[in-house]
Amino acid sequence: MAIEESQPQVSTPSTLKLGPPAYEKDVKALEFIEEMTRNIDAVQERVLEEILSRNAETEYLRRFQLDGATDRDAFKSKVPVVTYEDLQPEIQRIANGDRSPILSAHPISEFLTSSGTSAGERKLMPTIHEELDRRQKLYSLLMPVMNLYVPDLDKGKGLYFLFVKAETKTPSGLLARPVLTSYYKSEHFKTRPYDPYMVYTSPDAAILCADSFQSMYTQMLCGLLMRDEVLRVGAVFASGLLRAIRFLQVNWKLLAHDISTGTLNPKITDPSLKECMSKIVKPNPELAEFITKECSGENWDSIITRIWPNTKYLDVIVTGAMAQYIPTLDYYSGGLPLSCTMYASSECYFGLNLKPMCKPCEVSYTIMPNMAYFEFLPHEPNAPALSRESPPRLVDIADVEVGKEYELIITTYAGLCRYRVGDILEVTGFINSAPQFRFIRRKNVLLSIDSDKTDEAELQKGIENASVLLKEFNTSVVEYTSYADAKSIPGHYVIYWELLVKDPENSPSDEVLNQCCLVMEQSLNSVYRQGRVADNSIGPLEIRVVKNGTFEELMDYAISRGASINQYKVPRCVNFTPIMELLDARMVSQHFSPAAPHWTAERRC
Repeated sequence: MAIEESQPQVSTPSTLKLGPPAYEKDVKALEFIEEMTRNIDAVQERVLEEILSRNAETEYLRRFQLDGATDRDAFKSKVPVVTYEDLQPEIQRIANGDRSPILSAHPISEFLTSSGTSAGERKLMPTIHEELDRRQKLYSLLMPVMNLYVPDLDKGKGLYFLFVKAETKTPSGLLARPVLTSYYKSEHFKTRPYDPYMVYTSPDAAILCADSFQSMYTQMLCGLLMRDEVLRVGAVFASGLLRAIRFLQVNWKLLAHDISTGTLNPKITDPSLKECMSKIVKPNPELAEFITKECSGENWDSIITRIWPNTKYLDVIVTGAMAQYIPTLDYYSGGLPLSCTMYASSECYFGLNLKPMCKPCEVSYTIMPNMAYFEFLPHEPNAPALSRESPPRLVDIADVEVGKEYELIITTYAGLCRYRVGDILEVTGFINSAPQFRFIRRKNVLLSIDSDKTDEAELQKGIENASVLLKEFNTSVVEYTSYADAKSIPGHYVIYWELLVKDPENSPSDEVLNQCCLVMEQSLNSVYRQGRVADNSIGPLEIRVVKNGTFEELMDYAISRGASINQYKVPRCVNFTPIMELLDARMVSQHFSPAAPHWTAERRC
């Protein structure tokens, strides 16, 4: 269908223009971006019409008596804004085998497991086959944009640490797995055409190996063997790249031995991986000696550019909770540029960063209007909770205002209608008619190290469960706060406790407090526990016990900085350096979880 020219929009003047294509092959991609951003309102109108037309006979939409209407006014007046919990009964029916058109007229091909959770389990996001085409389209735009800023990326390779994660099946046999695992295992990825701008050092067999050690080991080994060809280094999240550096710190002797002798460590047992690596690993004593020299010392400053000297930038997400890793990445890379290229989630791929070499604090994403239908709920922290009786006032993408914050609401081809993603975004500017958004945070998330998201209610539940162990010692938790410690690799949760010990002669032992750490971990959601057990992306939880009166001092400090004594509440998460210094200065003991919490790939259905 042809896209009509949208009416001129009265808005803030464009703040970004794309330059001329760096290469002839990039012309079509940049023209597509130009077309999408110039005609954003018309494209959105068409997308909504397509979604409502194809899904008109679904059980969900028939419930709201649209009677075939596909216009925005009818949609907005009749279809409610929903959360995952609202849709969970329908999703569970699909998971259990109901093949009727409940949410989507197209068959649900699989479920994508979200890093967000409901009742401690990953959320199941329904998807359809054609969504892979939309995701692939967005991926195809990344390098044409990057080529505007970084030349000659076709002259070498990318060292990307990419992994598949555990997948399960629902009672009906549909797969449930993370969105990137779905993509890496798809034919779109495995049979992708050769593109000199998208050549990885890691063979597909290494990326697709489910064993995290074997996958990381062989990807690192390939990166070392091809060190002079590497032009960019990356992972999905900043935390993932730091885990790779830590892996090198721990395993460099084994890697150097394999490089020196041209053999493969016996821990690599995956048959397809062994066959693949046999064609890559050749004896190179000189390289092994170099790696030994660089890695055996205490100084790991700029280790990335020392080992991979031609690296132009790091390709990692460092927005939102990942911003805490920027100083550590700067240390290991010698201050290389950090590039955030894309904005996506399990529910939907949204858009891309059209200035990928900007500073992390300046990252803004342009939402591509062909991906889904987007609405925006003005974010007012003190506003009353939404209800069916007082429906929210949602804004279309063409009508958002610079400087204002919004919660993202999506309607997808796969059947999510007016679904609250939970992301809070700020409008920073425009390119043509398309707004650019800065990711502010996930709504209600208190702690996050990797893909985990822990809210205040979960943390409180963990505290309550752990406190049960203290009862026989006549001890209770008077007050607590927390922070996500990103200085350790992997990062870990730190919980500060102030205890009331009524009988000092019978105070809880170190062993009991260590067990409290484990009980807290057992209480957290499955995404956290998978990070601890299967992915090794989160370290053992730590409890730091502080002196009595510490939290009163914390209140005094806050009041001295202007807080109202009447409205003061203990922050359940802290990241302000003076406050953390105050807490640590009053620490009397620290304790770590003595074991990994229980986790299994099987879902509770």
